[in-house]
Amino acid sequence: MCRKRASLLSLSLLLILLTASSQASAAPPGTVTDRIMIDQFGYLPGMVKVAVISDPQQGFNADESYSPGTKLEIRNRDSNQIVFSGPVVAWKSGVVHDQSGDKIWWFDFSALTCPGAYYVYDPATDRRSFAFEIRPNVYSEVLRHAARMFYYQRCGVAKQTPLADARWVDVPCHLHSAQDLKCRLISAQNDAATERDLSGGWHDAGDYNKYTNFTTGTLSDLLFAYQFNPAVWGDDFGIPESGNGIPDILDEVKWELDWLLKMQNSDGSVLSKVSVTQFQATSPPSADAAPRYYGAASTSSTLSAAMSFAHAAAIFNSHNPVYATTLRNAALSAWQWSEASPNVIFTNAGFASANPEVDDYGRSMYKLCAAVYLYALTGEGRFKTYVESNYTSLHALQWTYWFSYESTFQDAVLYYTTLPGISSSVAGAIRTSKQNAVGGNEFYGAYAGATDAYRAYLKDADYVWGSNQVKCQVGMVLLSQAIYGLDPPNAANYQAAGAGYLHYLHGVNPLGLVHLTRMYDYGGDRCANEMYHSWFGDGTVFDNALTSPAGPPPGFMMGGADKYFAPDGQYKGPVLSPPMNQPVQKAYKDWNTSWPENSWQITEPAIYYQAAYLKLLATTIDQYSNSRGRGLCLPVLSGPHRGLPRRVQ
Repeated sequence: MCRKRASLLSLSLLLILLTASSQASAAPPGTVTDRIMIDQFGYLPGMVKVAVISDPQQGFNADESYSPGTKLEIRNRDSNQIVFSGPVVAWKSGVVHDQSGDKIWWFDFSALTCPGAYYVYDPATDRRSFAFEIRPNVYSEVLRHAARMFYYQRCGVAKQTPLADARWVDVPCHLHSAQDLKCRLISAQNDAATERDLSGGWHDAGDYNKYTNFTTGTLSDLLFAYQFNPAVWGDDFGIPESGNGIPDILDEVKWELDWLLKMQNSDGSVLSKVSVTQFQATSPPSADAAPRYYGAASTSSTLSAAMSFAHAAAIFNSHNPVYATTLRNAALSAWQWSEASPNVIFTNAGFASANPEVDDYGRSMYKLCAAVYLYALTGEGRFKTYVESNYTSLHALQWTYWFSYESTFQDAVLYYTTLPGISSSVAGAIRTSKQNAVGGNEFYGAYAGATDAYRAYLKDADYVWGSNQVKCQVGMVLLSQAIYGLDPPNAANYQAAGAGYLHYLHGVNPLGLVHLTRMYDYGGDRCANEMYHSWFGDGTVFDNALTSPAGPPPGFMMGGADKYFAPDGQYKGPVLSPPMNQPVQKAYKDWNTSWPENSWQITEPAIYYQAAYLKLLATTIDQYSNSRGRGLCLPVLSGPHRGLPRRVQ
C-alpha cells in the first residue's frame, strides 16, 4: 500500500514537473503591439511602474486602432505565468491628449517588485508589450553604453579593438597638416607663429568642431552625475583609462579638461573654439583633412573654463591631487584675467560654424558660477562675497521660475546652498525660490495633475531643437527636490515624477521609441536607428542600425521631437510629415538626410544632450537605490535569471 501511494505521488510530481516544464518553454500568447508602452529596459524594484496604452487619433499613425480590455496582466517572460493583474484606467476619462493626438489608458503595476523578466498582456485583445525586466541593476548596461558615446566623440585618439567594436574602429583623427597639432588663429591663417597644439577634447555633436562655452554645461552635468551617485560609476566601461583606479566618468571628464588646459593662454585667458571654416566633414573622422583654426580668447570662454576647472578640481582632489592643483591654478588664473578683461567679446569672424559667444547676462552667470565653484574649492571670502552680492541676478531668483534652459546656472547656485560658511539667508532665499517655482503647474503640479498622458510634461513651446535635453533637465528640476531635501514629505512623488522623464526616453512616448541608438542588445526593442552625424551619416556603411553593414554605435541620445522643424528653403520635395504637421510629441522622424532636409534638427546627437541624459539616469538610479519596495513578489516558474532580456517577438 505504501509503495502504491509512493508510486502515485511520484507520478503526480512527475506530471507537475512536466506541466511546469511545458509552461516554461511555451511560446507567449498573442502578438506584440507597440501600443502598450513600457520602459523597454525595465524598472528598479521600488519604482512607480505605469504602462501607457494608446489609441492614436491624430498624426501620422492615426489609422492605427487599439482599445485595451478592462484588465491587463503582467506575465513572466519565461513561463508565461500571471504574476500580477489590475485595472486599466482611462486618462482624463478618455479625452484625446492634445500633445500626442492619442487616447490614453494607464496600467499601474507598481506593486510588482520581484526581480525578473516580464511582459504586459491584454487577454481581451490577445496583445502583449515588449519584454522588460525588474532588477536593481536594470540600467547598468544602458549607463555604460551611453557613457561610451564620449569615447567615440574623442578627437585625436584611435578607436581600436578591443575598446571599440570592430565596426567602428578608426585611427587618430584631425592630426593632418593644418589641423589640431598645428592649429592657427583664424584671423592669422598664414602666420606660423600662431600655431598651437589644440589636439584632444570631444567633437561637439554631429560635426567635428570643439567649443569652450558649449562644453561648460556638459562638464557640469557629468560632474554632478558623478557627485549625485558616485557608486554607479565603475572603472570598467571600456575606455583607454579603464582599470586605473579612477571612475571612468572622471577619466572621460579629464580628457576634455586636458583640451581646455591647452586652450588656456599663459595670461589665463581661454580660446573660444577649434573649427573648420565652413561645414567640411568626412567619414570616418580620420579621413577629414580640412584645415582647422582656433578662435581668439574671450571673457565668456575664460569664465566658463574657470567654472569647469574649479568644479572639477574639488572632485579630483580625492582622486588625483596633483591634477587637482593644476586645475585650481588654471581656474584662479582665468578668474584673474577675466577680472582685468571683463568685456572681451568673440566675434566668430572667419567661421561659418556656430558662434559660441553669449550675451551680457550669460557672461554674468558664468562669473557667478565660477565664483560658486571657486568658493567651494578655496573657501576664500572674496568668492563668497561675489556670490552673495550677485546671486539675485539669476533669472530663477528674479522670476521665481526655475527652468531647463538655465539648468547649469541653477545647479551652481543650488549647490552653493550646501557649502559651509555661507549666509543662511542667502541659502534660504535660493531654496525658497526653487520650492515656489517647482510647486507650480509646469513641474510638480503637472505630475500631480496628470497633465501629460505620457507622464513627462513639457509645455508645447519646449518641444524644440534638442527637446530630449529639455526632458532631462526638467526631470532633474524635479529630482533635485529630493537630492537637496526640499519639501521632504513629497520626496517620493518628486522621485516618481523625475523618473517619468527617463521612462519617456526609454520608450514611454507616442512613438514607442527608445531615443538612444542601437540598444537592441541591451534591452531596447524599438530604438533610434539613424542619426545625423558626419561619421555615421546618410549613405555610409554606418547609416542605419538595421539595414546598413555597420550602422551607428549604441547609446547616442537623439535631439528629439521639434515642433518648429522645417527643411531648408531650397527643399522642393513633398512635405516631410512626420516630423511636420504632427502633434508636438510626434514631431519626430528616424532619419539622417542632410541638406536640404536638415535632419540635424531632430536626430543630431550632442555631448550636452548626452551629459544631461547621464545625469538624469545616474540620479534616478541613486534615488531608488535604497528603495527596493515591499510590493508583490510571487514565486514564478522560470529558469535562472541571466541579466539581459530575451525579447518577446
